Amino acid sequence: MLDNRKKKVLQAIVDEYINTAEPVSSNTLVNKYGLEYSSATVRNEMAELEKIGYLDKPHTSAGRVPSAKGYRFYVDELLKDDNISLEEIKYIQSKLETKVNQIEDLTKIATTTLSEITHYTTVSIGPNVIKHNIEEIKFVLLGSRMLMAVILTDAAMVKETIIKFDEDITQEQIDTVNYIFNNKLKGQPLEIIDKPLEEYLISEMKYSVNVIRPIIEQLKKVIHEEEKLYLQGANKAFELPEFKSLELAKNFINILDEKELMLDMLQTGIAKDINVYIGEENENEELKDFSVVTFKHSIGNKDLGTIGIIGPTRMNYSKVISVMKYISKKLNEK
Repeated sequence: MLDNRKKKVLQAIVDEYINTAEPVSSNTLVNKYGLEYSSATVRNEMAELEKIGYLDKPHTSAGRVPSAKGYRFYVDELLKDDNISLEEIKYIQSKLETKVNQIEDLTKIATTTLSEITHYTTVSIGPNVIKHNIEEIKFVLLGSRMLMAVILTDAAMVKETIIKFDEDITQEQIDTVNYIFNNKLKGQPLEIIDKPLEEYLISEMKYSVNVIRPIIEQLKKVIHEEEKLYLQGANKAFELPEFKSLELAKNFINILDEKELMLDMLQTGIAKDINVYIGEENENEELKDFSVVTFKHSIGNKDLGTIGIIGPTRMNYSKVISVMKYISKKLNEK
Protein backbone atom coordinates (compact mmCIF):
# COMPACT_ATOMS: atom_id res chain seq x y z
CA MET A 1 0.00 0.00 0.00
CA LEU A 2 1.32 3.46 -0.86
CA ASP A 3 1.66 6.16 1.77
CA ASN A 4 0.04 9.56 1.25
CA ARG A 5 3.17 11.20 -0.12
CA LYS A 6 3.64 8.54 -2.78
CA LYS A 7 -0.06 8.78 -3.66
CA LYS A 8 0.20 12.53 -4.19
CA VAL A 9 3.30 12.15 -6.35
CA LEU A 10 1.77 9.36 -8.41
CA GLN A 11 -1.50 11.24 -8.91
CA ALA A 12 0.35 14.36 -10.05
CA ILE A 13 2.50 12.36 -12.47
CA VAL A 14 -0.50 10.60 -14.01
CA ASP A 15 -2.45 13.87 -14.35
CA GLU A 16 0.52 15.67 -15.89
CA TYR A 17 1.37 12.86 -18.30
CA ILE A 18 -2.24 12.56 -19.44
CA ASN A 19 -2.27 16.30 -20.16
CA THR A 20 1.10 16.61 -21.91
CA ALA A 21 2.16 13.13 -23.13
CA GLU A 22 5.67 14.10 -21.97
CA PRO A 23 7.75 12.36 -19.25
CA VAL A 24 7.33 14.18 -15.94
CA SER A 25 10.22 15.63 -13.94
CA SER A 26 10.37 16.35 -10.22
CA ASN A 27 10.75 20.09 -10.89
CA THR A 28 7.50 20.09 -12.88
CA LEU A 29 5.66 18.42 -10.01
CA VAL A 30 7.00 20.85 -7.41
CA ASN A 31 6.45 23.99 -9.50
CA LYS A 32 3.14 23.09 -11.13
CA TYR A 33 1.32 20.96 -8.58
CA GLY A 34 2.30 22.75 -5.39
CA LEU A 35 3.64 19.64 -3.65
CA GLU A 36 4.91 20.53 -0.19
CA TYR A 37 8.16 18.64 -0.69
CA SER A 38 11.56 19.52 -2.10
CA SER A 39 12.62 18.41 -5.56
CA ALA A 40 15.06 15.98 -3.93
CA THR A 41 12.28 14.39 -1.87
CA VAL A 42 10.03 14.12 -4.91
CA ARG A 43 12.89 12.54 -6.91
CA ASN A 44 13.35 9.95 -4.16
CA GLU A 45 9.64 9.17 -4.15
CA MET A 46 9.67 8.84 -7.94
CA ALA A 47 12.60 6.45 -7.73
CA GLU A 48 10.73 4.37 -5.14
CA LEU A 49 7.57 4.32 -7.26
CA GLU A 50 9.64 3.17 -10.22
CA LYS A 51 11.30 0.48 -8.14
CA ILE A 52 7.96 -1.00 -7.04
CA GLY A 53 6.52 -0.86 -10.54
CA TYR A 54 4.20 2.16 -10.56
CA LEU A 55 6.38 4.27 -12.87
CA ASP A 56 8.57 3.69 -15.91
CA LYS A 57 11.58 5.70 -17.02
CA PRO A 58 11.90 6.21 -20.79
CA HIS A 59 15.49 5.70 -21.99
CA THR A 60 15.71 9.14 -23.59
CA SER A 61 14.39 11.17 -20.65
CA ALA A 62 15.14 11.94 -17.02
CA GLY A 63 11.40 12.12 -16.33
CA ARG A 64 9.00 9.33 -15.48
CA VAL A 65 5.75 8.04 -16.99
CA PRO A 66 3.05 5.89 -15.38
CA SER A 67 3.22 2.14 -15.87
CA ALA A 68 0.14 -0.04 -16.33
CA LYS A 69 0.34 -0.79 -12.60
CA GLY A 70 0.46 2.95 -11.90
CA TYR A 71 -2.59 3.61 -14.04
CA ARG A 72 -4.45 0.77 -12.33
CA PHE A 73 -3.76 2.21 -8.87
CA TYR A 74 -4.77 5.64 -10.12
CA VAL A 75 -8.10 4.33 -11.49
CA ASP A 76 -8.87 2.25 -8.41
CA GLU A 77 -7.69 4.59 -5.65
CA LEU A 78 -7.02 8.15 -6.82
CA LEU A 79 -9.39 8.94 -9.66
CA LYS A 80 -11.99 11.69 -9.28
CA ASP A 81 -15.24 10.78 -11.06
CA ASP A 82 -16.73 14.30 -11.07
CA ASN A 83 -14.57 15.55 -13.94
CA ILE A 84 -17.47 16.86 -15.99
CA SER A 85 -18.36 20.48 -16.65
CA LEU A 86 -21.77 22.14 -16.54
CA GLU A 87 -21.57 22.69 -20.30
CA GLU A 88 -20.92 18.98 -20.84
CA ILE A 89 -23.82 18.05 -18.57
CA LYS A 90 -26.16 20.33 -20.53
CA TYR A 91 -24.90 18.93 -23.82
CA ILE A 92 -25.50 15.33 -22.70
CA GLN A 93 -28.96 16.22 -21.45
CA SER A 94 -29.90 17.87 -24.75
CA LYS A 95 -28.65 14.90 -26.78
CA LEU A 96 -30.34 12.23 -24.68
CA GLU A 97 -33.63 14.13 -24.66
CA THR A 98 -33.89 13.58 -28.42
CA LYS A 99 -37.06 11.63 -29.19
CA VAL A 100 -36.30 8.20 -30.61
CA ASN A 101 -38.50 5.49 -32.07
CA GLN A 102 -36.26 2.63 -31.06
CA ILE A 103 -33.91 1.95 -28.16
CA GLU A 104 -31.11 1.22 -30.65
CA ASP A 105 -31.27 4.88 -31.68
CA LEU A 106 -30.73 5.96 -28.08
CA THR A 107 -27.63 3.75 -27.91
CA LYS A 108 -26.29 5.37 -31.09
CA ILE A 109 -26.87 8.86 -29.66
CA ALA A 110 -25.13 7.96 -26.38
CA THR A 111 -22.19 6.46 -28.29
CA THR A 112 -21.77 9.58 -30.42
CA THR A 113 -22.12 11.91 -27.43
CA LEU A 114 -19.48 10.02 -25.45
CA SER A 115 -17.03 10.32 -28.35
CA GLU A 116 -17.76 14.01 -28.86
CA ILE A 117 -17.05 14.89 -25.24
CA THR A 118 -14.07 12.63 -24.54
CA HIS A 119 -12.49 12.87 -28.03
CA TYR A 120 -11.85 9.12 -28.04
CA THR A 121 -13.09 6.35 -30.29
CA THR A 122 -16.33 4.82 -29.02
CA VAL A 123 -18.05 1.60 -30.00
CA SER A 124 -21.32 0.05 -28.87
CA ILE A 125 -23.54 -2.96 -29.28
CA GLY A 126 -27.22 -3.48 -28.60
CA PRO A 127 -28.62 -5.93 -26.06
CA ASN A 128 -29.11 -9.67 -26.37
CA VAL A 129 -32.75 -9.30 -27.38
CA ILE A 130 -33.69 -12.97 -27.19
CA LYS A 131 -33.97 -12.56 -23.40
CA HIS A 132 -36.48 -9.70 -23.76
CA ASN A 133 -40.15 -10.49 -23.29
CA ILE A 134 -42.63 -10.03 -26.10
CA GLU A 135 -45.09 -7.21 -25.52
CA GLU A 136 -46.91 -7.54 -28.83
CA ILE A 137 -46.56 -9.06 -32.30
CA LYS A 138 -48.43 -7.39 -35.12
CA PHE A 139 -48.84 -8.81 -38.63
CA VAL A 140 -49.90 -6.48 -41.43
CA LEU A 141 -50.91 -7.78 -44.85
CA LEU A 142 -49.03 -5.85 -47.56
CA GLY A 143 -50.27 -7.83 -50.54
CA SER A 144 -51.71 -11.19 -51.44
CA ARG A 145 -48.32 -12.86 -50.82
CA MET A 146 -46.48 -10.43 -48.55
CA LEU A 147 -46.70 -9.76 -44.81
CA MET A 148 -44.97 -7.34 -42.45
CA ALA A 149 -44.27 -8.53 -38.90
CA VAL A 150 -43.51 -6.08 -36.07
CA ILE A 151 -42.32 -7.37 -32.69
CA LEU A 152 -42.38 -5.02 -29.67
CA THR A 153 -40.59 -6.11 -26.48
CA ASP A 154 -41.07 -4.98 -22.90
CA ALA A 155 -37.84 -2.94 -23.17
CA ALA A 156 -39.26 -0.95 -26.11
CA MET A 157 -37.11 -2.80 -28.63
CA VAL A 158 -38.71 -3.11 -32.04
CA LYS A 159 -37.97 -5.80 -34.62
CA GLU A 160 -39.46 -5.56 -38.08
CA THR A 161 -39.32 -7.95 -41.01
CA ILE A 162 -41.04 -8.75 -44.30
CA ILE A 163 -42.32 -12.28 -44.98
CA LYS A 164 -43.03 -13.54 -48.49
CA PHE A 165 -45.24 -16.52 -49.35
CA ASP A 166 -45.48 -18.91 -52.29
CA GLU A 167 -49.27 -18.84 -52.20
CA ASP A 168 -52.00 -16.28 -51.60
CA ILE A 169 -52.99 -15.47 -48.02
CA THR A 170 -56.09 -13.69 -46.80
CA GLN A 171 -56.82 -11.04 -44.19
CA GLU A 172 -58.90 -13.60 -42.30
CA GLN A 173 -55.85 -15.87 -42.02
CA ILE A 174 -53.73 -12.96 -40.78
CA ASP A 175 -56.35 -12.00 -38.19
CA THR A 176 -56.14 -15.56 -36.89
CA VAL A 177 -52.33 -15.47 -36.90
CA ASN A 178 -52.37 -12.19 -34.94
CA TYR A 179 -54.72 -13.64 -32.33
CA ILE A 180 -52.91 -16.95 -31.86
CA PHE A 181 -49.39 -15.49 -31.80
CA ASN A 182 -50.26 -12.81 -29.24
CA ASN A 183 -52.33 -15.20 -27.13
CA LYS A 184 -49.44 -17.67 -27.04
CA LEU A 185 -46.42 -15.36 -26.90
CA LYS A 186 -47.28 -12.20 -24.97
CA GLY A 187 -45.05 -11.99 -21.89
CA GLN A 188 -42.76 -14.75 -23.14
CA PRO A 189 -39.07 -14.28 -24.08
CA LEU A 190 -38.23 -13.95 -27.76
CA GLU A 191 -36.25 -17.19 -27.64
CA ILE A 192 -39.54 -19.08 -27.34
CA ILE A 193 -39.98 -18.68 -31.10
CA ASP A 194 -38.65 -22.11 -32.01
CA LYS A 195 -39.61 -25.53 -33.39
CA PRO A 196 -42.08 -26.52 -30.62
CA LEU A 197 -43.93 -23.24 -31.17
CA GLU A 198 -44.13 -23.93 -34.90
CA GLU A 199 -45.62 -27.36 -34.24
CA TYR A 200 -48.11 -25.91 -31.76
CA LEU A 201 -49.28 -23.20 -34.15
CA ILE A 202 -49.67 -25.64 -37.04
CA SER A 203 -51.81 -27.87 -34.82
CA GLU A 204 -53.95 -24.88 -33.77
CA MET A 205 -54.56 -23.60 -37.29
CA LYS A 206 -56.60 -25.56 -39.72
CA TYR A 207 -55.01 -24.41 -42.94
CA SER A 208 -51.71 -24.96 -44.75
CA VAL A 209 -48.37 -25.16 -42.92
CA ASN A 210 -47.13 -22.98 -45.79
CA VAL A 211 -48.54 -19.98 -43.88
CA ILE A 212 -46.97 -20.71 -40.47
CA ARG A 213 -43.59 -22.05 -41.50
CA PRO A 214 -42.38 -18.95 -43.44
CA ILE A 215 -43.51 -16.73 -40.55
CA ILE A 216 -41.59 -18.73 -37.93
CA GLU A 217 -38.47 -19.02 -40.10
CA GLN A 218 -38.34 -15.28 -40.80
CA LEU A 219 -39.03 -14.31 -37.18
CA LYS A 220 -36.19 -16.55 -36.00
CA LYS A 221 -33.89 -15.02 -38.61
CA VAL A 222 -34.58 -11.44 -37.55
CA ILE A 223 -34.32 -12.28 -33.84
CA HIS A 224 -30.96 -14.01 -34.26
CA GLU A 225 -29.57 -11.60 -36.85
CA GLU A 226 -25.95 -10.49 -36.48
CA GLU A 227 -25.37 -8.04 -33.68
CA LYS A 228 -24.77 -4.51 -34.96
CA LEU A 229 -21.75 -2.52 -33.90
CA TYR A 230 -21.85 1.26 -33.84
CA LEU A 231 -18.49 3.02 -34.18
CA GLN A 232 -17.84 6.71 -33.63
CA GLY A 233 -14.76 8.91 -33.65
CA ALA A 234 -12.30 6.45 -35.19
CA ASN A 235 -10.41 9.40 -36.70
CA LYS A 236 -9.99 11.03 -33.28
CA ALA A 237 -7.37 8.46 -32.29
CA PHE A 238 -4.97 9.65 -34.96
CA GLU A 239 -4.86 13.11 -33.40
CA LEU A 240 -3.17 11.61 -30.32
CA PRO A 241 0.65 11.61 -30.11
CA GLU A 242 0.77 7.84 -29.50
CA PHE A 243 -0.56 7.23 -32.99
CA LYS A 244 2.44 8.83 -34.63
CA SER A 245 3.78 5.30 -34.27
CA LEU A 246 2.87 3.58 -37.54
CA GLU A 247 2.83 0.20 -35.83
CA LEU A 248 0.37 1.35 -33.17
CA ALA A 249 -1.81 3.09 -35.75
CA LYS A 250 -1.87 -0.04 -37.92
CA ASN A 251 -2.79 -2.21 -34.92
CA PHE A 252 -5.61 0.18 -34.05
CA ILE A 253 -7.05 0.08 -37.57
CA ASN A 254 -6.88 -3.72 -37.56
CA ILE A 255 -8.75 -3.86 -34.24
CA LEU A 256 -11.55 -1.67 -35.56
CA ASP A 257 -11.82 -3.91 -38.63
CA GLU A 258 -12.23 -7.11 -36.60
CA LYS A 259 -15.89 -7.38 -35.65
CA GLU A 260 -15.46 -10.50 -33.52
CA LEU A 261 -12.69 -8.82 -31.52
CA MET A 262 -14.83 -5.73 -30.95
CA LEU A 263 -17.81 -7.84 -29.88
CA ASP A 264 -15.62 -9.80 -27.46
CA MET A 265 -14.20 -6.54 -26.10
CA LEU A 266 -17.68 -5.23 -25.32
CA GLN A 267 -19.07 -8.48 -23.94
CA THR A 268 -16.24 -9.03 -21.43
CA GLY A 269 -16.73 -7.99 -17.84
CA ILE A 270 -20.39 -7.74 -16.94
CA ALA A 271 -19.96 -7.79 -13.16
CA LYS A 272 -19.53 -4.03 -12.70
CA ASP A 273 -21.26 -0.98 -14.11
CA ILE A 274 -17.96 0.32 -15.52
CA ASN A 275 -15.07 -1.95 -16.47
CA VAL A 276 -11.53 -0.68 -17.10
CA TYR A 277 -8.89 -2.82 -18.81
CA ILE A 278 -5.41 -1.32 -19.04
CA GLY A 279 -2.83 -2.66 -21.48
CA GLU A 280 -1.86 -6.20 -20.54
CA GLU A 281 -5.10 -6.63 -18.58
CA ASN A 282 -6.90 -7.06 -21.91
CA GLU A 283 -7.31 -10.76 -22.67
CA ASN A 284 -6.80 -10.34 -26.41
CA GLU A 285 -3.19 -9.93 -27.49
CA GLU A 286 -4.14 -7.30 -30.08
CA LEU A 287 -5.40 -4.99 -27.30
CA LYS A 288 -2.24 -5.11 -25.16
CA ASP A 289 -1.13 -1.60 -26.20
CA PHE A 290 -4.52 -0.03 -25.48
CA SER A 291 -6.97 0.66 -22.70
CA VAL A 292 -10.63 -0.27 -22.92
CA VAL A 293 -13.40 1.19 -20.74
CA THR A 294 -16.95 -0.17 -21.05
CA PHE A 295 -20.30 0.25 -19.37
CA LYS A 296 -23.65 -1.49 -19.70
CA HIS A 297 -26.75 0.65 -19.84
CA SER A 298 -30.24 -0.40 -18.96
CA ILE A 299 -33.79 0.61 -18.15
CA GLY A 300 -34.85 -1.00 -14.90
CA ASN A 301 -33.41 -4.51 -15.05
CA LYS A 302 -33.47 -4.66 -18.86
CA ASP A 303 -30.11 -4.77 -20.58
CA LEU A 304 -29.97 -2.24 -23.42
CA GLY A 305 -26.44 -2.93 -24.57
CA THR A 306 -22.83 -1.97 -23.90
CA ILE A 307 -20.89 1.16 -24.84
CA GLY A 308 -17.11 1.29 -24.74
CA ILE A 309 -14.08 3.46 -25.40
CA ILE A 310 -10.79 2.25 -26.82
CA GLY A 311 -7.69 4.42 -26.69
CA PRO A 312 -4.07 4.59 -25.57
CA THR A 313 -3.11 3.63 -22.01
CA ARG A 314 -2.47 7.38 -21.54
CA MET A 315 -6.20 7.84 -21.43
CA ASN A 316 -7.95 10.57 -19.49
CA TYR A 317 -9.62 8.02 -17.22
CA SER A 318 -11.12 10.67 -14.96
CA LYS A 319 -12.92 12.39 -17.85
CA VAL A 320 -13.98 9.11 -19.49
CA ILE A 321 -15.41 7.57 -16.31
CA SER A 322 -17.08 10.80 -15.18
CA VAL A 323 -18.87 11.19 -18.53
CA MET A 324 -19.77 7.49 -18.68
CA LYS A 325 -21.31 7.62 -15.20
CA TYR A 326 -23.39 10.65 -16.08
CA ILE A 327 -24.60 9.19 -19.39
CA SER A 328 -25.42 5.91 -17.63
CA LYS A 329 -27.38 7.80 -14.99
CA LYS A 330 -29.39 9.73 -17.59
CA LEU A 331 -30.12 6.59 -19.60
CA ASN A 332 -31.39 4.83 -16.47
CA GLU A 333 -33.83 7.71 -15.92
CA LYS A 334 -35.51 6.98 -19.26
